[in-house]
Amino acid sequence: MMLQIDGSPHDWLEGRGPRLTLVGAKDDATGHVWARFEEAETTWAYMDLMKDIFLTKGLPFSLYSDRHTIFHSPKEPTVVEQINNIRPLTQFGRAMEELGVTIIKAWSAPAKGRIENQWKTWQDRLVVELRLAKAKTQEEANRVLQWFLQDYNRRFCVPAKSQEPMFRSPPSSSKLDRILCLKETRTVAKDHTISFEGLVLQIPPSKRYHSIARQKVDVFQLKDGSVEIIYKQQTVARFRSEAIRRLVEQVKNDKCQLKKAA
Repeated sequence: MMLQIDGSPHDWLEGRGPRLTLVGAKDDATGHVWARFEEAETTWAYMDLMKDIFLTKGLPFSLYSDRHTIFHSPKEPTVVEQINNIRPLTQFGRAMEELGVTIIKAWSAPAKGRIENQWKTWQDRLVVELRLAKAKTQEEANRVLQWFLQDYNRRFCVPAKSQEPMFRSPPSSSKLDRILCLKETRTVAKDHTISFEGLVLQIPPSKRYHSIARQKVDVFQLKDGSVEIIYKQQTVARFRSEAIRRLVEQVKNDKCQLKKAA
């Protein structure tokens, strides 16, 4: 029912390559571990990890995490949010809420000691396997990790007390991509443009909507770098990653904050 999630920044390659962060999740009932090497502990890193788990295993009921701002927003609720009993959410928190996955906050490292101790053990054992395989890059490290996880889970996982599966069926991969992404709300200007992370994005004319000026739209930044603008659950503009890159290159100042890692 619950997965413990955490990241472990460490010199996993012992100086042979870049310093990497191992992000992972551990099934609280069976001890099954999912993990992957990333450049850093970011929103995208955890979203990618969750997508792998969701598509191969399903949706858990809850995640048990530390107090990292990736999982829990440090912002205080506004007066309107307090009145409506709404708490500020991070991008990761918003995605999990859409999927019906509760994030439970651990108030100390020992509270989620199972996964903390996992990383301490692997910083001894996994490091040796990476050394023997002469892994020097993130890609090579992840290839070693793949068979390491298969062997580890085969040897050390235990049966759950209840054999009834508690994971729920996930949405399709394409739907997950539009949940496990970065979402912002913008107001459309009179000229049918929006301002987004230092860029001005033009919404093309539509037969369906004569004018959406001054209306609120959702802006989705997907993992591949593309951007979609959504109005009333309909896509009114789509910008491929190549188009976004060209727009970013045209911005000659420091206003553009568009980035994959968040």
